[in-house]
Amino acid sequence: MTALDYGDMVRLTDPKGRHHTFVLESGGHFHTHRGGISHADIKGQPEGSVVQTEQGVEYLVLRPLLSDYVLSMPRGAAIIYPKDAALILQLADIHPGQRVIEAGVGSGGLSLWLHRTLGSDGELISVEQREEFADIARANVETYFRGAPPARWDIRIGELSEVLESEKESSVDRVLLDMLTPWECLEQSLRVLVPGGVILCYVATVTQLSRVMEALRDSGLTTEPEAQETMVRGWHVDGLAVRPEHRMIGHTGFLCWARRLAPGTRLPQPAGKKTKPDYAEVDIEAWTPGAVKQREETPKKLRKLQRETASRSEKTARKPSKKSRRDQ
Repeated sequence: MTALDYGDMVRLTDPKGRHHTFVLESGGHFHTHRGGISHADIKGQPEGSVVQTEQGVEYLVLRPLLSDYVLSMPRGAAIIYPKDAALILQLADIHPGQRVIEAGVGSGGLSLWLHRTLGSDGELISVEQREEFADIARANVETYFRGAPPARWDIRIGELSEVLESEKESSVDRVLLDMLTPWECLEQSLRVLVPGGVILCYVATVTQLSRVMEALRDSGLTTEPEAQETMVRGWHVDGLAVRPEHRMIGHTGFLCWARRLAPGTRLPQPAGKKTKPDYAEVDIEAWTPGAVKQREETPKKLRKLQRETASRSEKTARKPSKKSRRDQ
């Protein structure tokens, strides 16, 4: 890896383990309550170097990992945490060259993981209802890729149902739904999914999980759906002082997934399986979008995030070399 240069994203870590992520700029200065660090002092350093403020406080300098970047980037909507993104890549069996549709692009967190895994031969179609969120996600992705968004990335603004109508039957390898009511789009999602393809839904609440699982079963077009959540707990290890950390990353969301059956195929039923219990109108009401609380960002905050992410993207855009300027 080359030495750090202007336009690079860097992460400084102080002696207490606190992180600070920013873009190196000509004339830039990193400020703290115990002195600052000029960006010029960081430029040219290799990763893993240590720099000091004017008061002698040391900071470790590294380029941020993708997980670091996702957690530090500006957010218009809640992100899919790295622990869930890693599981999505595994459970949906995402690999290079696939054609993937994701609905609910949010702030672009999952899009970044998908781009890294799909490679240059894969294609990602990201569907987002709100243009403000799409702008923030696009700028976050462009910032990470130094101003050059992936070539085969198609962001579409609008309803997922309208996007799916334009797709041919069995033309998509994977469908990933991060939305409030994924059960409303299952029929169309399964129509465009190839036999054996994976559909995966990311939902936040138990009621959402229950409804989408039942909708997958009732479709008769998939394998028996599965569901899980993952919680991550770190450990403190210092000599003989070995114990779990007091804090952990607990519930963030549920993942439920299934695979598309071949047309006309009926899933074999295990012998002696009991009929599932019925549910009443009061249960249906608990499943409706109105009963599921969703955080709404104010228009003022979204405009601020749009400006911030666009500015970060411009700062990281790769500039042509001196040689290329002469050639021009």
